[in-house]
Amino acid sequence: MTEAVAGEVEFPVERGCPFAAPEEYGRLREQARVAKVRLSGGSEAWWVSGHEEGRAVLADRRFSSDRRADNFPIPNADPGIRERFRGQPPSMIGMDGDEHAAARRALIGEFTVKRLAALRPRVQEIVDRFVDELLAAEHRPVDLVRALSLPVPSLVICELLGVPYADHDFFQERTAALVGRATDPAVRQRGFDELHAYLDELIQRKEADPGDDLFSRQIAKRRAGGDTDRASMVSTAFLLLVAGHETTANMISLGVIGLLENPRQLAALTADPTKTPLAVEEMLRYFSIVETATSRVATEDVDLGGLTIKAGDGVVVSGLAADWDPAAFANPAEFDLERGARNHIAFGYGPHQCLGQNLARLELEIVFDTLFRRVPTLRLAGSVSDIPFKSDAGVYGAYELPVTW
Repeated sequence: MTEAVAGEVEFPVERGCPFAAPEEYGRLREQARVAKVRLSGGSEAWWVSGHEEGRAVLADRRFSSDRRADNFPIPNADPGIRERFRGQPPSMIGMDGDEHAAARRALIGEFTVKRLAALRPRVQEIVDRFVDELLAAEHRPVDLVRALSLPVPSLVICELLGVPYADHDFFQERTAALVGRATDPAVRQRGFDELHAYLDELIQRKEADPGDDLFSRQIAKRRAGGDTDRASMVSTAFLLLVAGHETTANMISLGVIGLLENPRQLAALTADPTKTPLAVEEMLRYFSIVETATSRVATEDVDLGGLTIKAGDGVVVSGLAADWDPAAFANPAEFDLERGARNHIAFGYGPHQCLGQNLARLELEIVFDTLFRRVPTLRLAGSVSDIPFKSDAGVYGAYELPVTW
């Protein structure tokens, strides 16, 4: 099959509509579900927009997650980003094979169904606390991002990991710099260095004075196995802290907007909260906020979609394009809270499927149930077109969300 090339379009493409996948994704998928494209920044990679093909790549161990590889596809990858990956021990998402399996096994016990069930009452307390503060606000409109979307997952992950919540402004600002596509490279590098130094110091303190938290338990487990590599532990801490709050925070904001813009579906949801888990799955599919985290590089020649991906070629599985693939999801542009399709790849797929996905689901379910039960007249303070969306960020969401009631 002849290679399909997406003309002069650079990927990923900004969402012109705050909800819909870019039209370019649908046009390219109609031409070829696997196509050679140019990434923002100038490099080329294979762009996988089909759901079936995307899952095939993510489940195939011949595609590596090692960010240190020369052709690993990183949109807007300045030399500093690549050097940073090469100069630090890989975090779990950048490991392959047995190394990745061992790192995942070490953490999986922290995210079991039993442990998360025990965490539910505390998450409910946290959500209630911030909804209390929202309702007590002296002035309206209120920015829901600052009032609820960001503090809930930040406090949850801080308590789980053992990070002082008093430091949340510090790590939230650095995280925002890291995931912003438009961030100046020097600012991004400084944010990385400062957050890395902060976590290195925190891990040192926990080595000397452990507590009842994930970081302390991981340190103890590593020591018992003879592993005293602090740099590796810091890389793990970095991944868990950044991924543990940024993604869920953006999903809360987008989910609220989606519900407020679909009042009939919101009414059905509030009338029957047992539907909330289904609704959360549809939000995850519909928004697919982390689009290129599922990048890979081929370690050998692989046939995919009638094409040969050569060893060393970069591959980007577009989560947004795949989750809007009509071959997998009927009428994908319809926001259908009863669709219940858990076969989306918003959390990835295969060996690297998100370790904390059920924690995110727990937080989202509790937030949506609690917020609309306690603030039934909640509404946007303006129109959707007034909301500043994160079209320039690696994790899609809203910078601000003014609401009133």
